Amino acid sequence: MIIDAWGQHPTLRGLAPTLDAMDRAGIDRVLISAWVGPRNLAISNDEIAAVTASAGGRLVGVGAVDMGRPMEAVREVRRCVRELGFKAIRLLPWLWQAPPTDRRFYPLYVACVEEEVPLCVQAGHENPLAPLDVGRPAHLDQIAAEFPDLVIVAGHIGHPWTEEAIATAERRPNVCLDASACAERLPGPLLDYLRGRGAARVLFATDAPIVTAGATLRALDGVGLPDDIRSSFLTGNAMRVFKL
Repeated sequence: MIIDAWGQHPTLRGLAPTLDAMDRAGIDRVLISAWVGPRNLAISNDEIAAVTASAGGRLVGVGAVDMGRPMEAVREVRRCVRELGFKAIRLLPWLWQAPPTDRRFYPLYVACVEEEVPLCVQAGHENPLAPLDVGRPAHLDQIAAEFPDLVIVAGHIGHPWTEEAIATAERRPNVCLDASACAERLPGPLLDYLRGRGAARVLFATDAPIVTAGATLRALDGVGLPDDIRSSFLTGNAMRVFKL
């Protein structure tokens, strides 16, 4: 079984083409997320819920909330988990032009802890129109320390601060990394971490359709990961972190 932490949105492509693409790549399950920004609602939680309900368990919902309305965001997190069955909540700091340490996000962290779901945060190099610093993994170190019960999945392996992301995961047992947008060219420090103490802390991901699963898996074949570590990277870690 292979679990893709970020996949193609059926709401944009259609369910059948998405499942077909998963079959061709050998992907058993895909986590798909809603997309909510300060000025628009690109993909709603209800849209994600509708397609996951039609996919026979192969698509797993990840919620997104409007952080411009923190109390409404808290209520929406609860609805996502309790009514829609979502397994995580996603935050894109660059959309909000603020680092994860911004106090407006703190109610979101409390809600995720209370609902016992991970928070997926895009870390590293962000949208070119946004301030670069909002993506630094060091911001997550403070959040992980202040919210030790919050499970944080840092996406994009913190690139170009990958070693900072690894150091954060090393310091904070509640921080994991996902390789979205980077798995087809995993840097040496991350491979070293994955082969050693980070074997249970790094999750496979693609960022499809920008970075496809097929290309990612072909690149992974040339890395030479031991079978047990490869299995944890592709499947086991995501099963555990997202309680699948």
